Amino acid sequence: MLELMELLRADPDDQGLRTAALLRRSRPFDKELQIAGLVHRLERLLRLSDGTVTVGVAAESIRPLLGERVARLVRLQSPDRPAGADVGHHDGYSDGYSDGDDAEAVATLCQARDSAVAAGLDAGVLEDWQPLLELVAAGSCRAASPGNALDPLGPPRGPRGSSVPDGAR
Repeated sequence: MLELMELLRADPDDQGLRTAALLRRSRPFDKELQIAGLVHRLERLLRLSDGTVTVGVAAESIRPLLGERVARLVRLQSPDRPAGADVGHHDGYSDGYSDGDDAEAVATLCQARDSAVAAGLDAGVLEDWQPLLELVAAGSCRAASPGNALDPLGPPRGPRGSSVPDGAR
């Protein structure tokens, strides 16, 4: 988490911070989408040994920490995606979701990303986002090991898990 925070501090114009703030206002309950907005510029902050970075590398670098959905949203929102890379096309990853499952979220993320370019938006400070980053990271760990009976946050909810007991279905 500390390495990610350091990378995010390197964003010279705080566009990720502004994007996340816009998403917090428009989609307050979608924490993973907000975090995707915060980290969507990682491709510009990471560099491979040959000096290039692709959105795929950036998305894969955050997948273990922030989970499948955040990585997928980061990859799909990129304006540098190859032509013909359709949001509705399944990307071949085995996370159980097709890209079409998040088409609306990707569109919202792209709109916030483009709006964040405008100057003057007070988005606060990066440190305000650390608790949410940690919460999403903890949720990613829970989703990876759903059998953890000692999980203080309870069972995973939403599309990856169900809060409805098996007998109530």
